[in-house]
Parts: sequence; C-alpha cells; structure tokens
Amino acid sequence: MIARAWITGARGFIGRSLARHLAAEGVEVAGVGHGHWPDASAAGVTHWVNTDIHAASLDLLQSRAGPPDAIYHLAGGSAVGPSFANPLEDFERTVHTTARLLEWVRCHAPATPVVAVSSAAVYGAGHQGPIAETVPVTPYSPYGHHKAVMESLFRSYGANFGLCAAVVRVFSAYGEGLRKQLPWDLCGKLAAGGRELVLDGTGEERRDWIHVDDVVRTLTDAARLLPSAECPVVNCGTGTSRTVAEFSRVLVEAWGGPCTVSFSGRVRPGDPQSLVADVSRMRQLGGVVPRPLAEGLASYVRWFRADMDR
Repeated sequence: MIARAWITGARGFIGRSLARHLAAEGVEVAGVGHGHWPDASAAGVTHWVNTDIHAASLDLLQSRAGPPDAIYHLAGGSAVGPSFANPLEDFERTVHTTARLLEWVRCHAPATPVVAVSSAAVYGAGHQGPIAETVPVTPYSPYGHHKAVMESLFRSYGANFGLCAAVVRVFSAYGEGLRKQLPWDLCGKLAAGGRELVLDGTGEERRDWIHVDDVVRTLTDAARLLPSAECPVVNCGTGTSRTVAEFSRVLVEAWGGPCTVSFSGRVRPGDPQSLVADVSRMRQLGGVVPRPLAEGLASYVRWFRADMDR
C-alpha cells in the first residue's frame, strides 16, 4: 500500500496529472523539480521543492514530507526538438538527474520502488507496425539517446544494488494541460482564425496517441510490478496507428470550424516515420482501456478554450 509518493518533475504535463490522480486515491504526494509553484496543492502536491534534483534537495524533501513509499521519476528532457538545439542541457536534465536520484535512493531508501518515465524515442526509426519492448533500442535523436542512457542506469542500479525499478516507455501523450507539440500548435492556429493551415512533415507519419489519463493509470499499474528481480519495461500506448493527417482532421472536427490542413513535406530531424506500441504487456498489467481519440481531443479542445478565457 502506497501512502506517500514522490514525483520528480511533478510540475510537468504528465506529473501534474499523476499527482492529481494519486491525491484522489488518498496518497500523500510530494514533488521536486523546476519552477515556482504557489498553487501546487491544487494539483494534489502537499510538499514542493523548487530546485535541481540532487542529494541536498532530496534530503530537504524527505525532511519536509517524510520518506517515500514509491517514487515516480518524470524529471528530464521532454521533447526531441529542444534536444537538438541544446543537447548538453537535455543530457544533464535526463541523465545527470537520474544518476543523482538513483544514488540517493541507493544510500537512503534502497527498498523504495521507482517507476521511470521513458519514451518511444528510444526505438528510433525504421519500424513498421507495433513495436514490442523486446525490440533493440536504436535511438537517433539526442533525446532518444539520453532516455536510453537513463534506462541503462535503472537496469544497472537494479542489477548491481538491488534497487526496485520499472521503466514505462510513453508514446505520443496528449491531453488537458499539454502546452506544446501538435495539439497545442494546431489549436493555437485555429484560435487565431486560421482556415488554411500548413504543418511540417508529410502528414503520413504514424503515431500512437494516448490520453494522459491512460498514461497515469499505466504508471500506477507499473508500480505494482515491483519488487522485481529485473527492471521490467512496459510500453504505454493504445496499439492503434494513426497518421498525423488523421489526428489533425479529428482535432479540427472537434474545434468545429471550417478549416483545411496541408503539409509542407519538410521532415524534422529525429522524426521517425512510424512509432506505434505493442501494448500486450500494458494490457496484462491492469487492462487500461484507452480513451477514444475523438473523445480525448474534444476534451482537449474544451480545456484549450477555457484556458484561453482565463
């Protein structure tokens, strides 16, 4: 039974949703990461430490909140694009943060289960159809490489020091609170009155979009895999392949205005043609039934409009 959970990166998109979910389940939530957060309690976070993740900040969090029963590690780089612009910064946020966290856990809380959020970017390119967790990782963006190193650190601390760790590879997460990437950009253009929108890429890129609520449920399900003799890895997706063009059409329909979307053909660096999850392990975990895309995007559009009116 988890009474108290820590979330690194709790102020981020997935972190906020996870904190609200855990708090609603009666779990006391504490967090550490970047940014002044005066209304952290509104997201269910009772203790928030605004700082980099290192031994001193984790000691401070423990003194304020008490020792954790579980840790969810969400801190780190969050997108492919910024990792090309600032690869060292992305490395430090993802790899250094992970090493410091794991060393603190080794020294101060070695029996505490840790669930790490990784990314489908570790799989790289050249895939056709659903990708299983057993497929060798071949990242080709800095972001993907750094997530792969993060996973390797978790395996190392599990194998060498007996730490209880699991890795969840999230595919294309979206949902209320996301202020970046395709849904945010497309809604911004629609809100500005755009009627003939041009997006990068070909539109035929295939992704596996999963609502953040389903991501959160998978993370909490993964915690139940621990303790484990190995570091289990679980894909987090829907198992459904949709093109960017189809995703855009569904979002435009949810918006409700006349609009056409075309594509420039310019492919961004680090952007694979297809990333779709084999979700066999995810289904075995807790039987998460993914939210239908049309329903999820309609909810996102309502949130976006309400956010604009604030």
